[in-house]
Amino acid sequence: MKMAAARTIDRSIVLAATVLLAGKQYGFPSGELWKDVERDHSYILIVLLLTAGFFGVVSPCESWSQRLRVERRLVMRRHVLTAFGQLIEVCRVVTPEIAVSDLGLHIWQRKRNHRHPLHGELTRVATYRLGASPATRRIRPTPGVGVVGLCWKFDQEVSVDVAKLARDLVDEAAFSSYRAQEGPDAVMGFGWDEFQRYRHRGAVFATPIRNGRSKFVGCISFDVSHGHDALDAQRIWHILNALSFVVGEDGFENV
Repeated sequence: MKMAAARTIDRSIVLAATVLLAGKQYGFPSGELWKDVERDHSYILIVLLLTAGFFGVVSPCESWSQRLRVERRLVMRRHVLTAFGQLIEVCRVVTPEIAVSDLGLHIWQRKRNHRHPLHGELTRVATYRLGASPATRRIRPTPGVGVVGLCWKFDQEVSVDVAKLARDLVDEAAFSSYRAQEGPDAVMGFGWDEFQRYRHRGAVFATPIRNGRSKFVGCISFDVSHGHDALDAQRIWHILNALSFVVGEDGFENV
């Protein structure tokens, strides 16, 4: 049960008990009805008072949901750290060696807002790194923008050798020519300024997160500074897809 649903149940029970007590106080819907209740079931008023007090102060449904949430967050954290450890192991094959602090694992959720009320945008809800560098740069992709945006647009696994693009497209003229010839998807939907800002992550992999109805609700991305060809293997996709399934089942509540 989600926290909001549990809180709603507690408040609904308190509200119902309070309304009934107020009805008794003001003789609604009729004074005769409450006289009959008091005569035949005098304990009901005590039960209503205890119920309103207990659910108002203790909030048992919300407390139970909080305990479950702590347990589920621990389980989710275990899944994420297991996946991160597996990705570290996979990266050992790359030459030159990738520093452990270089790896980045990100979880993105599709959210609607006033800027994109229909399709929404991808918001980074969690980032896992073992170091403070490289710094995570702010981006909220729409379909077709960035590797995660391409993952959303095509609703499938996407990887991009950004380091190769950065080596080939050294100036704005080369970038513009390549984009015009190959299309926006070839440069991750970026303009020149955006490309300069985000090209420092040389190899990026993204896989969709789907809900129980197989609808796209977000994605998981993994990035390193180099080594795309060495990493573009079945094991990478197995790790990311397994984690995306767990997050999709969880509904992002415990990420």
